Amino acid sequence: YLRAWQAGVGKWGNITDMNSCSIGIELDNDGYEPFTDKQINSLLVVLESLKKRFGIPQANFIGHEDWAPVRKNDPNVNFPWQRLAMQGFGNWWSDTTNVQVPADFNSTQALRIIGYDIRDLGRTVIAFRRHFCGVESTDPALSPAEIKVLYCLYTKYMY
Repeated sequence: YLRAWQAGVGKWGNITDMNSCSIGIELDNDGYEPFTDKQINSLLVVLESLKKRFGIPQANFIGHEDWAPVRKNDPNVNFPWQRLAMQGFGNWWSDTTNVQVPADFNSTQALRIIGYDIRDLGRTVIAFRRHFCGVESTDPALSPAEIKVLYCLYTKYMY
């Protein structure tokens, strides 16, 4: 029985003990500087090996802040989440140009459905925005453009 200790307290979907089912990877970066190509290329090699070895689904690649938005802010806005998703590590959204968000769309429940802990909604919005929009803002409300991004992600989990 192996157990990690990197995740700490948090929640993603129904998982409340990430230390028993995860592998934590740290990159040397303060979160505000761009990650180097060398770092990301090395990370992609490691992720590919782990994905194959352990059969990890694409959606299960998340960041520390996704897991614990109240406690963590890494890897932050400069992390190339889209690049990783295009390689099969984490979900991403498609073009939102023609997206029509239904009037009754519940963004709070959508955040919960894609995995976020919504108990501190303001911090969850910040974490979502950093990961999927690459924006640094403490505004607790999602913009219309961010709601379109969330809706696109939500539909991946629902259909």
